[in-house]
Formats: sequence, C-alpha cells, structure tokens
Amino acid sequence: MTQFANLLGILCVLLSGIAYVWIKARYAEKTLAQSVFHEESAPIDTLVAYVKKQLHELSRAQLNDWGMSEDAWQRKLKSRAELRKALRGCTWGDRGDKRYVKSYIKDLLIKGCGVNELTIGKYIPFHHRERLTAQDRFEIVLYLYAQRFGDEALAMLIETYRLDEPKQSNGHDDAAYYEINSEDIDEVFYAEYRELAFREKLDILVQRVYQQYKGFSVVDEIKEQRIDGFSGGVNGISAMDDDWDSAGSLPQFGWESREKTGDEDGHAKSRIWESVWIFYMGKSIRLSFLSFGEEAELKRVCQNIYKYNLPGQLTEANGYKVNEMKDGSRVVVVRPPFAESWAFFVRKFDLRSAALEQLIVGEDAELPIGLLKFLMKGSRITSITGSQGSGKTTLLMALVKHIYPIYTLRVQEMSFELNLRKLYSNRNIMTFRETEYISGQAGLDLQKKTDGTVNILGEVATDDVASWMIQMAQVASLFTLFTHHAKTFRDLIESLRNSLLKTGMFRDEQIAERQVVSVIDFDVHLRKDMSGQRYIEKITECDREKQGYRERVVLEYRDGTYIPVEPISLRMRQEMAGEMTAEDSAAFARFLDRYWREKIGA
Repeated sequence: MTQFANLLGILCVLLSGIAYVWIKARYAEKTLAQSVFHEESAPIDTLVAYVKKQLHELSRAQLNDWGMSEDAWQRKLKSRAELRKALRGCTWGDRGDKRYVKSYIKDLLIKGCGVNELTIGKYIPFHHRERLTAQDRFEIVLYLYAQRFGDEALAMLIETYRLDEPKQSNGHDDAAYYEINSEDIDEVFYAEYRELAFREKLDILVQRVYQQYKGFSVVDEIKEQRIDGFSGGVNGISAMDDDWDSAGSLPQFGWESREKTGDEDGHAKSRIWESVWIFYMGKSIRLSFLSFGEEAELKRVCQNIYKYNLPGQLTEANGYKVNEMKDGSRVVVVRPPFAESWAFFVRKFDLRSAALEQLIVGEDAELPIGLLKFLMKGSRITSITGSQGSGKTTLLMALVKHIYPIYTLRVQEMSFELNLRKLYSNRNIMTFRETEYISGQAGLDLQKKTDGTVNILGEVATDDVASWMIQMAQVASLFTLFTHHAKTFRDLIESLRNSLLKTGMFRDEQIAERQVVSVIDFDVHLRKDMSGQRYIEKITECDREKQGYRERVVLEYRDGTYIPVEPISLRMRQEMAGEMTAEDSAAFARFLDRYWREKIGA
C-alpha cells in the first residue's frame, strides 16, 4: 500500500510539472503575440518570429491523440504532412505551396496575434501615408496592379509611368543609366493609391511576413512577374570594406552626386544589400528604393533561391551553382571567395512569347520570320549568336515549332531552361544536362544512342562541347541547332576552330577550320541596342568554296528595316528544297522569288 502511495505521489508530481511547463509556455506564447500591441508601432520582425515558432511546432510536434477520434487524428496527420511539404516547396518557388503557407500565416496573424482593422496599422501605417516607406508604397501599388493585371502588373506599371526611360547622371552630362528610385515610386503611389479594405491590408501584411520568413525577401513578388529576369547583390560595397565611410555620412538609397560621398561616376556609394535589379525588355534597371536590409538577408536569399530539385550545397569549395527554378527560370548563385560578394542572377524565359511573330517585329518582319521557318524546314545546321540578353534562348525555343513534327529532338543544356516539352508536349523530345558527375561531353555521346534526328545544344560554351557538336553535326543527326556568344560570324568560325585544336582533335589550323566550315550552314546573329531593343542584325550563309568560305549575308537589319541582301546560294537552295515536303518546297520558291527575284535571275 505504501509503495502504491509513493508511485501515486510521483505521478502527481510529474503531472503537475508537465501542467506547469505547458501553462508557462502558453503564457509566454500569448505574451509574445500580444506584447506588440502595447506600442504605437510594432516591428514586423515580431510577427515573423511568432509565425516561425508556430509553424515549426505545427509541422514538427507530435500529435496528441487524447480524446481524438481516428478520423480526426488522420486529418491532423495529413494536414501536418501537407504543411511540411509546403514549407519545403515554397522555398523552391512553388506558387501553390506559397499560397498554402500564406493561408496559415493569415490565420496565425488574426487568431494568434490579434491583427485586426485597428491594430494592422502598427505594422504598416496604412492610415498615415506620409509614414509609409518606399518599399511599403511599392508593394501597395504592385498589389493593386496585380489585382487587375496578374503577373503583368510590374510590366504595366513600368509602361504606364515610363519608368524604363533613361536618367542622366549627375556626374557626367552624357552618361545615361536605368533606375527606378524612391521619387518615382512616390509619384506612382500618390497617383494610384486608394483606401484599402482590411482584407487588402491583411494580404499585403501577410506577404511581408511570408517574404521575410520563407520567401525571397524584397524580390519575392518581383519573381512572379513577367519580366526578363532579376538579380541581387551585384553592386555596392561590404560593411567590412575599408573604403566605407562612417554610417552617419551615407545616404540611404539612390544615386546622388559625388558631393554626398559618391564614387567616381558621381553615384552615391551603396552597400551590397542595397542591390536589386530587374532585367526588363532588354534593359538592366536598378530598383534603388529596395534593400534587403542587411547582408545576412541577402545571404539567406542566395542560399535558398537555387535549391529546387536539391542540386547540392553552395560551399566555399565550389563557389557557385547553376540550376533551374520551379517555373523554369535559370538561376545562378555565387558566393565568396569565388565572387566578391553573395549574389544571385535569375533569368526568366517567357514560354508565352516563344513565337517568331511575337519576337520579331517591325517593318518587313515577315522576311526574317519566313526565312527562319524555311531554315528549319530545310534542315539547316544553324547557330544563333549574340551577347548575353540578346534573346538567343527564346529564339531557339520559337524555332523548334517549325521543325517537322516527325523528327525526334535531343537536347543538351547546362541547366534545364529551354522547357521544350512544356511548349511542345506532344513531340518526341528528351533533354539532358550536365551534372556534377556527368559532363556535357558524356551527355552528347549518349545522345547518339537515343534515336535522335535533330540535336539541340542550349549553349556551346566549352571546348569539349564545341568539338563534340562538330562531330555530331557531321555524322550523328540530320541537323543541329545551337547558341554561341560569338560577336561576328568570323569569330564563330575561329572559336569553334580553336576548340578543335585545344581538344587535340586536329593539329593543323587550316584543316580544323575546314571541318568547322563544312558543318555550319547559317548563322543568325542577334543584337540588343542601348535602349534594350532586340533584333536580328543579320542572317549569314556559310558559302563554302574550295579555298575556304565566304560570308554570304542573306538578310540585314538597316535603319529599322529588314533588307534582303544576297540570295541563298544555288547549292544551299537545292539542299533545302530536297529536305522539304512538296508543298513547302513550292512555298520556299515563291518566298525566294518575292525577295530576291532580280538577284537570283542575275
């Protein structure tokens, strides 16, 4: 009896201890949730900390099945599993998982933190417009535009207020740059602002909490927009930099005159976390009103933004990662000591614009559009060259549409960015990419064993890939498409020739060049001017001769118009027609007659 009493006493003490710890934890949690309301204004960081703690417990804590039916327990278990999955997926850019996590955050803010119409202004002062920061104003306007235009919101905002027009530097009268600053945002805000309903204010606050917790900070909503790309950490100096002046003497944002401790270009010095850029219509535009706030936040974004499909860790040893995001965007992340700072570069590829008629516009645009279509139907080995951002990848995506559907396509890329199976889901397409253990050379070697008719290389960027591309184009496929960064047609030939020499395939320069010339049929060279306009500068045929080759410029862009120059050589016309259907061959003859009648006749 005494032993039973002792056991009962121990059990009571244990239960009392558990109850005490539980009550104390609940009290501390309630204090955390409610303490923020005793101040006139409260930091959003407090909400982020509370949400982080609650979601961690909801997704990790063991379920208490006391008094719970089996059905209820299964629902709880399923809900926890879904939350854990969403918390992982949203860090990879999954929009569905993002919406799911935001719905949890909204409930926590209302039920756990008591956010309502009266208290929401303590986090974002909606009722005091003059106290709103440039980031607040931008996010409010972007939210209003997104309600009307969806993922076209930022583009519509830029177009409506002509925010992509160049500005003049204070340091140099003739120096222009692209920037959207806080003054631009103020102008847009006061023109667009209207009284917001509580539901709308709550949406904006939830997004702010989400992007600081699981999202990509100030670029989280920008990532969803239909633009060419965005980057961060690509300008400014570190807080550890010896040249950095005292914090009190530095302006917060913007590019000011040299009188305000500026650099030699007349711009105010910025820190690396005050670095947000977008790539829009071929223009690199700085959003100088946005900041990650601190270097740790920029680092957090860099460490998460590339992790879709678990490509491995970004470490000091490797220094960079190239991967694709859930939406098909290409992401490159770099870090010290390989790079001077943490930075990321996201290049978006708009599948909806992957059509020649949308990409090529202007007077006589039907000329290059028609010629490109016939190059594909004529099975021509074609290179697409140009500088970064000139539109090579997007044009390559559009050209695939005009390859005969009976042909099988095999694609080799550094990262999955062409997304050809999303565009052409009923075509026989298989894409391979380089990995840590499989080189591009090995991938190209494998392609020869996969019944491919047309080979596509996302980019010929290494000597090994260049040499294998030449071999593949000679014997392993009907024809090949590839992109290259060559500035001229001559540069393309010399670059490929040098790659054959470096890999040891040839030792004689002239023989190596003849091999390259025997493979290349046409080069489509793209150009992007200072205003960001993209166009086809010229289309060149590699006209093979006994002693080498001649650059036969078939089409050229002059003064805003596409002009037919020399006709395609007779040999090439005959080879192309031989690869086409009878109907397409007749259409090709009519096309040539329309634009090059006099020169062909001569």
